[in-house]
Amino acid sequence: MGAAGFWNDQERARRLLDENAKLKRQIEPLERLQAELEDAATMVELGEAEPEAAQGAVVKEVSDETGRLAKSLERLELVMLLSGQHDSKNCIMNINSGAGGTESCDWASMLLRMYRRWCELREFKCVVTDLLPGETTGVKNVSLMIEGENAYGYCKAERGVHRLVRISPFDSNNRRHTSFASVDVIAEITDPIDLEIPASELRVDTFRSGGKGGQNVNKVETAVRITHLKTGLSVACQTQRSQHQNRATAMTLLTSRLYALKEDEAKKEMERFYGEKGSVSWGNQIRNYVFQPYRLVKDIRTGVETSDVQAVMDGELDSFINGWLQAGCPVGAASNPD
Repeated sequence: MGAAGFWNDQERARRLLDENAKLKRQIEPLERLQAELEDAATMVELGEAEPEAAQGAVVKEVSDETGRLAKSLERLELVMLLSGQHDSKNCIMNINSGAGGTESCDWASMLLRMYRRWCELREFKCVVTDLLPGETTGVKNVSLMIEGENAYGYCKAERGVHRLVRISPFDSNNRRHTSFASVDVIAEITDPIDLEIPASELRVDTFRSGGKGGQNVNKVETAVRITHLKTGLSVACQTQRSQHQNRATAMTLLTSRLYALKEDEAKKEMERFYGEKGSVSWGNQIRNYVFQPYRLVKDIRTGVETSDVQAVMDGELDSFINGWLQAGCPVGAASNPD
């Protein structure tokens, strides 16, 4: 960074600055923890020199400090587990309602709120890039762009089918219903990659954005949908104010999806990969959310569970994500739901 001509290439300079900042964020906590551990060791030595009557207070202080250090070490160990090729990248998340009609659309909207709250707690930026509302309520499917340190590394733990059991607010007889929604995640690919997308393979459609309106919005066709004719993949963006911005975002989404497809080398392999998630229905879930007759959220893959359902729906997902990372679960894997 101190070399002459460093700023001549602005794009390269920006990438190096980002890389430098990322490396500092990885190294500084480790150096700080090591210094605190040395301080704790010094505290023990000083305590041993104190009179026996005064050692009780020293023991408590050392115990509190080592407990705090243990938690810091656990956080660092989790970060070390995020060593995948794209774990540090932003995440593109898709939530799709499954079997259950109106119930599942409402469940998908509840998951959308849950992940938004989780992003707020982690100080991640979360933007809805496309949303198809349900016929009565909720959403049929929604796409999110989640931006933050290791966003994809954390979010990939959420990939799979999520099952809800509750007394339906849409059933006048107050019967218990089961609903399903699937969550899919891919890494946002922004770095230069060996992936050429000929214009002849793209179909670009424009339409009017949904929302509250304003300058251009709902008045001209600012929203963009891009379809890759060769694979059938389709992405859309309607959150920006101009068609040009929406098109750029949609191309980023499409490139990321095509890159994920390319990584498996063949369409057959990609279908096998997605097959691990299973259909959006009974027996394929990775996590159960039970509101009635009892209250429990349980991850089928790891056994992590909690009875504080409201906290989970308010974004308290770290125990499930951390448990999945520590267990080294493959994406989409689930044991027998029984």
